[in-house]
Amino acid sequence: MPTNLVTSYNFDYRANNTGDNDKEYNMTYAAITGWGKCMPPATLSNDDLATFLETNDEWITTRTGMKERRISHVNVSELGAIACQHALAAAGKTALDVEMIVFASTSFDEYCPNAASNVQKIIGADNAACMDVNTACTGGMYAFTTANAMIKTGVVKSALVIGAETISKLMEWTNRDVAVLFGDGAAALYLEASEQETGLLAESLGCYGESRDILSVAGLGSKYANQGRMMGKTEWQFLGQEIFKKAVNGMAQACEKTLEKLGVNSEQIDLVVPHQANLRIIDTLAKKLKLDSDKVFVNIQKYANMSSATTLVAFVEAIEEQRVKPNSLILLPAFGGGLTWSAHAVRFGDRTTPIASSDASLPPCQQTGLEMVQEIMEKHQQSVGK
Repeated sequence: MPTNLVTSYNFDYRANNTGDNDKEYNMTYAAITGWGKCMPPATLSNDDLATFLETNDEWITTRTGMKERRISHVNVSELGAIACQHALAAAGKTALDVEMIVFASTSFDEYCPNAASNVQKIIGADNAACMDVNTACTGGMYAFTTANAMIKTGVVKSALVIGAETISKLMEWTNRDVAVLFGDGAAALYLEASEQETGLLAESLGCYGESRDILSVAGLGSKYANQGRMMGKTEWQFLGQEIFKKAVNGMAQACEKTLEKLGVNSEQIDLVVPHQANLRIIDTLAKKLKLDSDKVFVNIQKYANMSSATTLVAFVEAIEEQRVKPNSLILLPAFGGGLTWSAHAVRFGDRTTPIASSDASLPPCQQTGLEMVQEIMEKHQQSVGK
C-alpha cells in the first residue's frame, strides 16, 4: 500500500440545456457564501497552566507562540451548531436550505449517533444528510473536500462544513508535552453550487501512515473497551521533534502539489492560512515556501491548537478581520494525526461581508477555564482509585 495518497481533482460538467449533448457545458463550483465561528468564553492562560504543571508563560510562548486557549462548558455538537447558525446568517440562508452537514472532530459527544445529526436537530436542518469525519487536525479541511465534492458532482446543492473540538474533555492534563498545546472551539462554512469559478479550486491530501504512532491518543475507541480503563481517560503519545519534521514536510509538499495543480506559484497567493499547531512550524513552512510574513495569517496566540477546528477558525477570523479580499486566492495547509496532511487553494467570492448576523450564542458559563480543567483532572483521578 502506498504511504502517501494524493487525490486527483475531479470536475463535474453539466449541460446548459439538459438532454442536448451538443450544448456547451458549465462547470459546477461550490462557492463559500457563509462563515461563522463559536469560541467558548472561558480562557486558560499559560499562567493558569503553571499552577498545576512545571512550566511558565515564557517557556510555552517561546516554544509554541501560544498565550491562552479556550475551554468549553458545552459539548462539541453545541459549539458546531452555533457556528453553523452564524454561517447561515452570513449567507442569508435558513437551516432548511442545507442539504448536507459534514462535521469534523476528534472529540465527538458520542460515536453513535453521529454529531452531524445533533447539529441538524439543534438548528432544524431537516433536509440535510449528515456525516462525521475524523482525520484529527486536518479534519475541517477533509470535511471541506468532502462537501465540495458532493456539490461538484451534483449529489447536493448546498452544505455546511464544520470543524469543532472540545479537546479539553479528553486531554491528559498532567502531560506537559500536550496539555499546553490544545484548546476548544468551532467554525463552519456554508457552501452552495455556483457556475462562477469560486470556492475550492484545487487540493492535495495525503498521509504518513507508517508514522501514525508518533501522535496518538490511547483511551478512545473500542480497542480500549475491555481494558478496565475509564473511557475518555487518555494517554497521549506526542513525539514533538518528529512531528515537527513531518508537519513541515507534509504541508510543504501538499502546498507544492496544490499550486502545481492550479498552475500558479506562491507569489500569486494572496493569503496563507495555515493550521495553527506551533508558531515555529508556521514560520518554517513560510520560509520553505518563500512566503512573506505579511501574507501568513496567525491567531495561535489566542486559541492554541484546536485540532480539526483550527484552520477553519483561522480562515473565518481572516475573513472577519478583512484579511481576505474579494476574489483573493487563499492557501490553507494543514497537518494532523494519522499523520494526515493537506493543502487547499480557495478562490474567494466577491462578497466578504455577511448578509445578516445571528444572535445565536452559548448558554452562560459559570466556571473559569482553570476551574473546569481542575474538575476534569479530579474526575480522572477519582476513576483511577475505582
